[in-house]
Amino acid sequence: MADAAKHPSINSRPPVSQLKTLHSLPETRRSSVLFYGFVFSFVAFALFSALTPSSNSSSLWFTSIFTSFSTGNSSSSSALSNFSSSVMIKKPSNGTNAGLVEKLTNCDLFDGEWVRDDSYPLYKPGSCSLIDEKFNCFANGRPDDAYCKLKWKPRGCSLPRLNGSHMLELLTGKRLVFVGDSLNRNMWESLVCILRNSAKNQSNVYEGYGRHRFRTRASYSFVFKDYDCTIEFFASPFLVQEWETQFQNGSKKETLRLDMIEKSADEYKSADILIFNTGHWWTHEKTSKGKDYYQEGSNVYIELNVLEAFRRALTTWGRWVDANVNPMKTLVLFRGYSVSHFNGGQWNSGGQCDQETEPIKNKTYLSSYPLKMKVLERVLKGMKTPVAYMNISRMTDYRKDGHPSIYRKQNLSEEKRKPPSRSQDCSHWCLPGVPDAWNELLYAELLRKQK
Repeated sequence: MADAAKHPSINSRPPVSQLKTLHSLPETRRSSVLFYGFVFSFVAFALFSALTPSSNSSSLWFTSIFTSFSTGNSSSSSALSNFSSSVMIKKPSNGTNAGLVEKLTNCDLFDGEWVRDDSYPLYKPGSCSLIDEKFNCFANGRPDDAYCKLKWKPRGCSLPRLNGSHMLELLTGKRLVFVGDSLNRNMWESLVCILRNSAKNQSNVYEGYGRHRFRTRASYSFVFKDYDCTIEFFASPFLVQEWETQFQNGSKKETLRLDMIEKSADEYKSADILIFNTGHWWTHEKTSKGKDYYQEGSNVYIELNVLEAFRRALTTWGRWVDANVNPMKTLVLFRGYSVSHFNGGQWNSGGQCDQETEPIKNKTYLSSYPLKMKVLERVLKGMKTPVAYMNISRMTDYRKDGHPSIYRKQNLSEEKRKPPSRSQDCSHWCLPGVPDAWNELLYAELLRKQK
């Protein structure tokens, strides 16, 4: 390029001083012929140099012009291609995707039925080492597998199969956080397994603090390094703060502060996607009776109805969301109540479900809509922040077959699995299993939000 100054550009104009000199020449025929002859010869030589392979500087300079233009155009084309792909992921533009989003937007995803689909589950039983032992029914010896071959089918549309690779693209650079009780941990573990199975390099998927068990800590964070993404869980069974009140005589009492958001809230308020839940701990004896347990300010209620306490706690949560979460940045979801199926008692009084191998098929055997979820709906309507309500109560009510029941621990004989003293789990869900369908609903919700 050092020689470029020696050769005028094809499209360059002579300097103004040269134009003045040319106009001062005698306008004779001879001068004109010589002038135009010189110009023609120069142009011909220049074109010949450009188009003829040569090692001289003139040829290299012309070659560098075309190469630079071609390279620049190619880069622009590549960038445009990448941009278009990105736009299609974020805002589907082709007919099929746009049509799918439109159908999902106008569909009640939670009104449907379970249908057999042998292409399920989304990941092979026993293939995900991250599943908590108590949810890993396959590894714990459950002999049947029909419970993980059912797909949720809405009546008004077709629910797309969760494409883990695409979901990872949607979540690239984002932070997705589950907050709630062990049923949300159930859903969190399901999603981590689905996405890990779809990751380009599974060795770049790991728990941020190096943990391998996921029951005893207050929070966990799975890092998807290649996608700059984290999938996290914060344990908070009530969404408000568990408390210890000390009285003047020195005695202490455990209470539930209905007027205070749970203590980890500041750690996740800026996440890109928040999925909350609460419900099951409100059915336990202490909360359901409501005696000397619920507190607001310094007042511990002698007795407070559990539904009223639930409403006050959710109102505190809703006010916190409105005051602290930016709806322009963060998508907020609330997953509804997951129905339990204890037969002959409750979780601590001999309730069982180990004989259940098929879902309920007759609607008349389904339970009524949970009263606590009616309270939730009223709270959500009073909030400024949009919250997507994942109303999974009915879809879980069908699934009496999907619980761990007696298959909660590895390497147990049948005799040890089922003694009268061993409680069954008819609240949580086997993995693979029902929570995978919740995550397909989450995937559909993300697709709806791309419109």
